[in-house]
Amino acid sequence: MDLALTLAREGERRGEVPVGALVEMDGVIIGTGTNCPVGTSDPTAHAEIIALREAGGKTKNYRLTGAVLYVSLEPCLMCFAAAVHARVAKIVYGTGDPKGGVFSTGSFERISGVFNHKIEIESGVGENESSEILKDFFRSRR
Repeated sequence: MDLALTLAREGERRGEVPVGALVEMDGVIIGTGTNCPVGTSDPTAHAEIIALREAGGKTKNYRLTGAVLYVSLEPCLMCFAAAVHARVAKIVYGTGDPKGGVFSTGSFERISGVFNHKIEIESGVGENESSEILKDFFRSRR
């Protein structure tokens, strides 16, 4: 999670909402990403998507069976669905996102029976630091 938080700060320096993500498989980091929808004019350029794309490229496979996705902020519905389609084994995230997170908004309850792949979820890892990074970012924008 330390690397995800470092990546979040990198995104913040570029003026993006500070979210960082990485994909780990068999103890090796195979993908990293930071939020970059503003700089790329791409609404899908969330940190998780960037990390999953890089991991798929490195493994030459869109299936990332056994991988763990670490992200500083709770994934949105789009990012969660991408992790499901990639067959990620586990998602570990820092702080919740009551306005856009797949779990906090209740979206997960509505879709949980739709997918046949189940992902283990661990929340609250690095929560305080992730929350502070985001609060500082939005405070500086007001």
